[in-house]
Amino acid sequence: MVFEEKMIMNGEPEDEEEEEEEEEEEDMVDPIEAMRQKCEETEHCAHTRERLEQCETRVGSRSATEEDCTEELFDFLHARDHCVAHKLFHSVK
Repeated sequence: MVFEEKMIMNGEPEDEEEEEEEEEEEDMVDPIEAMRQKCEETEHCAHTRERLEQCETRVGSRSATEEDCTEELFDFLHARDHCVAHKLFHSVK
């Protein structure tokens, strides 16, 4: 019973360790995400992203439409992933 009271008053010791680990994980940046962001800034990716955003705006402004932006989304993802693959595989030996 005394141990339980100490846990209530002081909290479980594992809680502090878990919080520290979570804080450390938040600071870490996934290198693939950084590469994707850099690739999204290229001219071709920026153009396909612009087409995707225009489509999303057009579809979002209509109350009833069967149009979706699948083709534009795939074009953007393909352009970005092509850039990422090109940069990634040239740096891997």
